[in-house]
Amino acid sequence: MTSKRCAGTVAVAAAAVIAATGPAQAGTATTTPTTTYDTTTAVGVHNAYDKAKYPYFADALDSGAALVEVDVWTNALGASWRVSHSNPLGNNSNCVGAATAADLRTKDRNQDFAGCLADLRAWHDAHPGHRPILVKVELKDGFNAKKGRGPADFDALVRQKLGDAVYGPGDLAAGHATLDEAVRAGGWPPRADLAGKFLFELIPGTVEERNPLDTLWTDVEYATHLKDLAAQGRLGRATAFPAVHGAAPGDPRERYADPALRPWFVVFDGDAATYLGGAIDTAWYDMRHYLLIMTDAHKVPPVLDATRPTEAAARARVGQLAAAHASFATADWYPLPDVLRMVVPRGGA
Repeated sequence: MTSKRCAGTVAVAAAAVIAATGPAQAGTATTTPTTTYDTTTAVGVHNAYDKAKYPYFADALDSGAALVEVDVWTNALGASWRVSHSNPLGNNSNCVGAATAADLRTKDRNQDFAGCLADLRAWHDAHPGHRPILVKVELKDGFNAKKGRGPADFDALVRQKLGDAVYGPGDLAAGHATLDEAVRAGGWPPRADLAGKFLFELIPGTVEERNPLDTLWTDVEYATHLKDLAAQGRLGRATAFPAVHGAAPGDPRERYADPALRPWFVVFDGDAATYLGGAIDTAWYDMRHYLLIMTDAHKVPPVLDATRPTEAAARARVGQLAAAHASFATADWYPLPDVLRMVVPRGGA
């Protein structure tokens, strides 16, 4: 059963916000040296590349959000890694492909994933020591290695644009045989050590998951890539953490037929209302130091406004999900920057 806390504990957790001095530093200003990445709950923005939410991708980065989501298409009907919610043929994004911070709000928008990565780099260079930011990438239709858009190509692009600003699987493994072994040995570093870093999460896309002809989804394909890189002693090339997508009881990694893939998943991502529905022991993730991303935070009963709840209600909801062991609570609460900057103790401690 989901770990339950009394209302008073939830309120305390919601109030125990780690203060921040500004958007770039939000969530990192007063964390202690021993506060590790897996022991906090932070807030993310769904589809942060959407121009209706943020005129420019830099605005999403300035918001203080600890997680920003980008949707990417790879099919052969268009060129490059396209960023769009529903157009598989072209780009519809607030990314500009900035070369410097001066370009972040001056160049043409509607750039592809490489353009979004360039914006990340330009913003990073202008904000040294910024809070760690998890970039959640939904591959709408999966990888497409035949067209140069496979896992190795993804890594090469991210490394080309961001270099050592990425904290990847090789950094986490740090000599351990698998990611599972690393995190269960307490491998996530202190948040202070992740200052100035981006982490990448990969999930299967909605089109991929509904395509009966697609038998190799993003999660399996990238986990296989990690396993193979590790066997070759090249795990340092990897840039992303594949997520087990969809809330489910027990150990959701048991869905993978190949047991050798399971230890490469230490990130889990699913619907917040399902996680809190009573059938899932969410403390299981926390005890093993796995990251748990709870999406659509507003849909947990009682349902909140999807975009503009009161700040008090949104803060209380973040506290509620923290008490239920979420690592990230995500929603479309872009009008609430003070909520987006929240970082509270995971587990409601």
